[in-house]
Amino acid sequence: MSRIATAFAEHKPLLVAYLCVGDPSVEASFDIARALLDAGADMLELGAPFSDPTADGPVIARASQRAIERGSSMRAAIEVGARIRKSSNAPLVLFGYANPIVVRGERETVKRVADAGIDAMLVVDLPPEEGQDLRDEARVRSVDIIPLLTPTSSESRIAAAKKVASGFVYYVSVAGVTGATTTDPFDDAARAAARMRAAIGLPVVIGFGIDSADKAKRAAAGADGVVVGTAIVRAIEEAGGDVSRACANAANVVRGIRAGLRAG
Repeated sequence: MSRIATAFAEHKPLLVAYLCVGDPSVEASFDIARALLDAGADMLELGAPFSDPTADGPVIARASQRAIERGSSMRAAIEVGARIRKSSNAPLVLFGYANPIVVRGERETVKRVADAGIDAMLVVDLPPEEGQDLRDEARVRSVDIIPLLTPTSSESRIAAAKKVASGFVYYVSVAGVTGATTTDPFDDAARAAARMRAAIGLPVVIGFGIDSADKAKRAAAGADGVVVGTAIVRAIEEAGGDVSRACANAANVVRGIRAGLRAG
């Protein structure tokens, strides 16, 4: 059984923690990743910084820009994953955009991901109908390719995702960017997640806008886990480059969300 399948079997609902690798530095990202796991995160999303992160709101976009300025990249995110794997069996997901993958080569990128011990890739702007080389190489190397679905995903898009999905499904709570939720979609998202699970046959996690224990608890009522991203990245930003404070801030976010999930 894969690390991802084992995690869903043993720890549901999962708490998936996102960080932008390279903010405030690549070395600090490793320390923060360890702090997130120690605080109760079940899975890590290692965000590869990108200059045009179209799915990300202003908080993560700023972090991505800072990370690029400090020398981070998809290569750095993979290397941090390899370091984490040496001391942790937690599932790791490389989160990024298609352009850096295409530039490096789809098959070569998947090879490096697998060699690093990273379990899955979530390519935000990769439709299920594209990326055949990437998907073929991932299948050979047992790397899951995580589909991202939204409230506006059509039945045909859900069916297309089902054909190529593995690992789990990432369900976006709103039709928008990360951290920009102004409505309260989490009860609806929980119901949608349950439908997605039945339709695709994989665990479903809910992301975008989950920044409190209450939201996490409500989302997890119908999902197999929740993703916390912007709240963690904001907590790191508020540390102002102080690595110890960044670790503590990020860990506190995870502890608060974890408490909400336990209460559920």
